[in-house]
Order: sequence, then C-alpha cells, then structure tokens
Amino acid sequence: MADLKAPAKARRLAPPMSWRTRLSIFAAGYLTDATCRADGTINRRLLTYLDPGVPPSAAPRNGVSSRDIDVDPAIPLRARLFQPVGLPGPLPVVLFFHGGGFAYLSAASLAYDAACRRIARYCGAAVLSVDYRRSPEHRFPAAYDDGFSAVRFLDDPKKHPADVAPLDVSRCFLAGDSAGANIAHHVARRYAMSAPSFANVRISGLIAIQPFFGGEERTPSELQLEGAPIVSISRCDWMWRAFLPPGADRTHEAAYAASPAAAAGIDYPAFPPAVVVVGGYDPLQDWQRRYCEMLTSKGKEVRVLEYPEAIHAFYVFPEFAESKDLMLRIKEFVAGSDGSK
Repeated sequence: MADLKAPAKARRLAPPMSWRTRLSIFAAGYLTDATCRADGTINRRLLTYLDPGVPPSAAPRNGVSSRDIDVDPAIPLRARLFQPVGLPGPLPVVLFFHGGGFAYLSAASLAYDAACRRIARYCGAAVLSVDYRRSPEHRFPAAYDDGFSAVRFLDDPKKHPADVAPLDVSRCFLAGDSAGANIAHHVARRYAMSAPSFANVRISGLIAIQPFFGGEERTPSELQLEGAPIVSISRCDWMWRAFLPPGADRTHEAAYAASPAAAAGIDYPAFPPAVVVVGGYDPLQDWQRRYCEMLTSKGKEVRVLEYPEAIHAFYVFPEFAESKDLMLRIKEFVAGSDGSK
C-alpha cells in the first residue's frame, strides 16, 4: 500500500453538486445536530419525527420487493429483506449494515431502504439489512453482537420465514457504509475465528464503503477537510463517546483498526477478501487507507476503490455518477465470487 495521501482537491471542501443534493446533505447534518445532546444522549422522540422510516413493500418497487423479519425476538432484533423479483434462485446474500455513527438511522430510513434496493437490483442478490441496536442506549459491543446474530440466523434455514425464496448463504457478503462498514469488519473477524461452527454460511467477501475508523490523533485529511459535508471532527468525537465503553478512548479496538485486538482474526483463512471504498472529499480517508494497509499487512486480498470527487456517503445520492459506478463494482465483486472460502 502507498503512504497516506493528502486529500484530493484540498483547497475545496466538496465537489460541485445540485441544490437538491446540497439540501439533502443539510438535512442529514441537521438531523444529527438537532437531536444529539451535550450529555451524550439523543432526543429519540424528535429523531423519530425527523427520520420516520418507510414501510417495506411486498409489491415490487423498481423490481425489488421487501419485508421485515425477526432475526432474534429475544433481543429483539429485526432486519429488512430485499429480494429482486423474477430471478432464478437461490440468490446470494448481502448482509448489510447501515451507517449513522452507530447512533442514527435504521434499516427503514429512506436513504438506506433505497440504497439496499439498488444493491439488490444491480447485484441480483438478496440484501438483508440489519436493524442493529444503536448507541448511546446500546454501546459497544451491542451492534457487533447483533451483526453476528444475523450471521447465525442465516446459517439456520429453520429460522427463515417459510414464504421467503431460498437463499444461497454459501455465497454471503458482509457490507456496510461508515459505521456499518466498521460493524461489517468486526463481524467478519468474529466469523473468521469461529467459521468451523457454521454449517451453511460462507462469507465470500467484505464490502467496506468509507468505513468509520479513528484514533486519538488528527490526521491530515481530518484537518484539511474540516467543514466537508456529512462528517466533522465534533460529530465524530460525539459518536465515538456515545459508542465506546465509558472511559475508553479512540485507541479502543472498535475505533482503531490497527490495534492488536481489532486485528485479531484477520489472519485466519476464513477472513474474506475485501473491497474498500475511499472518497477524496471524505475527512476519514486517512483512517480508511490505514485500514487497508493493516489488511494488506495481514496478507489479505484488498481492492481499494478510489473516488477522488466523492464526499462521505456519496453512494446514497444516485445523482452522483460515482454512485452508479460503485453499484457496478459491487455487482462485479459479488458475481466474481464462487463462495468457496
């Protein structure tokens, strides 16, 4: 891997974009800033109003149907299953974890409902979007536990609803963006260390879209791109405080990808090949490249997709050309795996 790079277009904080996109980005920032409190709690009542979620749709939308299913009633843990219609099955599965700094958004949020629908349509795959527990009410390791529970759910076909089309869980991919990509990484670690205990699931790949990692230092990209869309130092600091165990700093294994604890399990054979997406206007890009360097140092296969004109979470905005290109790259990654890991 190359040394850390300076962020693309460092003199600017964002690429050109339409006023509609700017308005959507402003709304996303407002949703966060208006509901997080200085004492580390979230105004969930206001957040429910600002992010009400959209219902699933048994009738296909853009060729994809969706339904909500129980993954583990004891938690309780639910997920939204997206299935493209008219394709011969069984279909590969993308186990997806949404972003939102561990604290915000859900599988039913409009942006993620639409994004998972696009992934299912482009890839010809079922997408199971996990509605994991959120911080600060549920700190580390709750989100990771929920992600691993979803893998266990897929491994037991008796738990699948009887009217769900058959799933080919021997071709399963872990995917997510931002905090969701962080969760996908840690779930992949847990899977790799316990792979022999799974009867059916085989993790074929990891798709980490602009993963949310950090550390105690301020990197060049964080400093030079302060004020960029979506991500800011103050928001990230608040989210890590809300997620990490009380008293922990960002050298904790959840945040710092190069820590020995965070790297445990990566050198196991069952840890999958990875695609890591990096945006040139993402303040977190230095941490993402360090994550890639860590995977490579462990002998893992890593493909880095660089989008120099991309902001954080760019792919949830279909108007960006990079968004469609990423969908095509994910399609190639899923289609290129034979599920043999």
